[in-house]
Amino acid sequence: MSLRPLADAIGSSTRVLMFLFGNKDGLVRALLQRARTEEVTLLGRLSSPTNPIGLTTAGRELWAWLAADEHRPLLRLWAEAYARSLVDPEGPWTGFARSTVEDWLGVLGDCQPETERADGNGVLQRTLVLAVLRGALLDLLATGDETRVSPAVHHQLTLMHSPAAADAPSPGTGS
Repeated sequence: MSLRPLADAIGSSTRVLMFLFGNKDGLVRALLQRARTEEVTLLGRLSSPTNPIGLTTAGRELWAWLAADEHRPLLRLWAEAYARSLVDPEGPWTGFARSTVEDWLGVLGDCQPETERADGNGVLQRTLVLAVLRGALLDLLATGDETRVSPAVHHQLTLMHSPAAADAPSPGTGS
């Protein structure tokens, strides 16, 4: 989309958008930063290192937000920017995918009790929760089938944090 139809749609002018953002890439960068700021704010409300809620609860709360119909437009923008940052790392979305992974892993870490967070399996557990949420989100965005995807997410989160899963050897340890 060029800036002219966008300016018309929001009741502004191309000149104003150029003044505020420089060009279309500047506007895209500003939109992505705004979306990322909102995402980090949401994630930050989940827990804190001094009051951790645990990964299972965090995963369930995050999934409830991700699966809500009203968030689909923002999440489609997120998915597009994420994919574009992987295939065209020089565009306005430069570093977007890596930054969002780091943001989410940081917040998920804050949801873990200190002993779990510092344990070698803490990063593994955060990575698994993030992988389940991201994979399920892409499935949901592609199909819209929340009644199929949500139970699978909840089931996997429960399995990942069951006592049997905690006793299983870590992948790659050879145990």
